[in-house]
Amino acid sequence: MSVSGETDYSQPAKTQWYDRKNYVFVEFCVEDSKDVDVTIEKFRLVFSCKSADNLELYNNIELYSKVEPNDSRHKRSDRSITLFMRKVDGKKAWPRLTKEKTKNAWLVVDFDNWRDWHDDDQQMIDLEHYSNMLKDLKDTGPPPTMDDLDDESLDSI
Repeated sequence: MSVSGETDYSQPAKTQWYDRKNYVFVEFCVEDSKDVDVTIEKFRLVFSCKSADNLELYNNIELYSKVEPNDSRHKRSDRSITLFMRKVDGKKAWPRLTKEKTKNAWLVVDFDNWRDWHDDDQQMIDLEHYSNMLKDLKDTGPPPTMDDLDDESLDSI
């Protein structure tokens, strides 16, 4: 055992994360996990468990920004442990999960679920603009009759 109480052979679990307006989602990719322990604090996330082959996994993550521990949850499945943590400041996007800018080999962005939520706002504005354009087009009156076109003029095309 090390001084901190962790076993010397513990390693971090492979972790994916993505950002939304009000929540940050974190997924620890551990199949058939046992002895799962999750602690969510205002600026820190601590995760530990044992894998199916009894390898001890441990992650201690200093978070990029403040979360609300009492409004954050986690769920264990056969394939992973998923957390959602409510951001205290939902108006700000998180460019990374960790406080430090260092790259961690065990931590990746979940691009399948990632969305730039500023784009969501722009998409809604664009959709509303497009809807208004269609409405304006609809109100222009009946379509032209095109009576001035004869069969001979179409043959020359």
